[in-house]
Amino acid sequence: MYLHSTTGDWTLIATGTTIVYLVAMRWCMPTPKAKRRMSFAPLAGCVFLVPTAAAKGYSVPFTLYLYSCVLLTIVIILAPVRKRVSADILEQEQNPWIKVQASSAVLWWIGLSFAGCTAAMLYFRPFIE
Repeated sequence: MYLHSTTGDWTLIATGTTIVYLVAMRWCMPTPKAKRRMSFAPLAGCVFLVPTAAAKGYSVPFTLYLYSCVLLTIVIILAPVRKRVSADILEQEQNPWIKVQASSAVLWWIGLSFAGCTAAMLYFRPFIE
């Protein structure tokens, strides 16, 4: 069973994903500097992903699928632990000479959620191509 989504459908999905990402990152990040940095990720993703996908011969829908998955993975990783991550970012920006250590619970969440998102991406990949 393959998903019969057109390039236009995947463009709409990628646009929606970008909006969700930008809203979530503006909500998660504590300082204007962190908000600006995270706001450039979709642009960086396009600059990196499009030439790489073209060089490897990926289709446009599959490239947009990868782009959407990466942005959603970042949201899934950061949104649930945003308070702790925000506190760490704020502390690091206020004290740049001190290395702020992330809590073990946050590190476990990041690792497990990344693994889960990667497994889901790999599971759904055959349905997209």
